[in-house]
Formats: sequence, structure tokens, C-alpha cells
Amino acid sequence: MNILALETPHGRANAHLRVAKEPRAALVLGHGAGGGIAAPDLVAVAAVATSHRITVVLVEQPYRVAGRRSPPPARHLDVAWIAIVAALRASALVSLPIIVGGRSSGARVACRTARATGASGVLCLAFPLCPPPRAGATPGESRLTELDAVQVPMLVIQGVRDRFGMPPARKGRTVVRVFADHALRTDLSSTAAAVGDWLELLVDM
Repeated sequence: MNILALETPHGRANAHLRVAKEPRAALVLGHGAGGGIAAPDLVAVAAVATSHRITVVLVEQPYRVAGRRSPPPARHLDVAWIAIVAALRASALVSLPIIVGGRSSGARVACRTARATGASGVLCLAFPLCPPPRAGATPGESRLTELDAVQVPMLVIQGVRDRFGMPPARKGRTVVRVFADHALRTDLSSTAAAVGDWLELLVDM
């Protein structure tokens, strides 16, 4: 696995590149807010994607590269992500169709920037639909508008016990329920199988 250091307006990002044999497309994935690219669902998805001849890039946002756990404002994440995908298009992923995605916060970034990055599809692992309420507080605002804004084919893998809720399916958006919570780690086999099937259909379109 190669590591590419990519400069963004908010610092250096690291792109961990897994090149597939005779790649047909590329899948660029971001991590969760406080996690990293070693999350079990990201690792499982990367493995199944490369087995389907899709090159995978696992991206560490600049704040994680700098050693911080707390993410910056959403606009900073989005600007950095757009710069990362543009740099990859011009180098390691030149001429390949690019699918974007990520887990939790990384999925939100991929949705918000899908048009700007020219993505051919969006993969969401454990999309944080509605922040669970704190004791005595009202529920957080739904982020469904971020999903609804995506105009390309989308797959959402969501645990049936996810405390952030279950997004609805709609035309162009497939939602697969797995027996897991927000981490997805208790049903990685179903997650990987669903992603593999969806990638095959998407790449063959």
C-alpha cells in the first residue's frame, strides 16, 4: 500500500492507496469524526472493492494527520476533501471513474461534495442521520437533506441498532440494513457483500 501526501488548504492529508489489478474504477473513502482508516468496516470494504478490480484510497483528513481527534468545521472538511479528490484525479487515479464515500462523518463529507468532486457514486457506511438526544435535550436536527442532495447512485449501509437512526430508501438510493450498531463491526460480512454487489452494478452501468 502506497501513502501519498497531499496538500490541501487546511494542511496535509494522507492518501493510503491500494491499487487493484487492471482497475475499472476507484473508491475514495474518508473516516469517521474521531476515528481513522483502520476502522473495521473501512478495512472490509477496501478488501472487497479491490477484489472487484476497484482501486481504493483511504484518506486521512488533515486534522487527523496533525494528531487531532476533534474535527474542524464542516466547511474545512469539505474544502480539504475536494482538494484531495482533485489531486488524486490528476495523479494516481487519472482516467478512472471515481466513487466517493466514507463512514459516519466521512459519509457526510462525501455527500456534501459529490457534485464538486464529480463522483459517479456515493457509498455511505453508518450515515449519522440524526444525532441521538442527550439526557433532557431535544433530538438533534436530521441530516437527511445531505443524502437527498446527492444526484448519483448511492448505497447506504446502516446498522439496525444504529442510535443515529435509519435513512429511508428512495430512487437512486439503496439502503441495506445489517445486524450491527453504528460501528458496523458485528456484521462485516453482510456489509462487504452488499458493497461488492453494488460496486459491480455501478461499474457496469
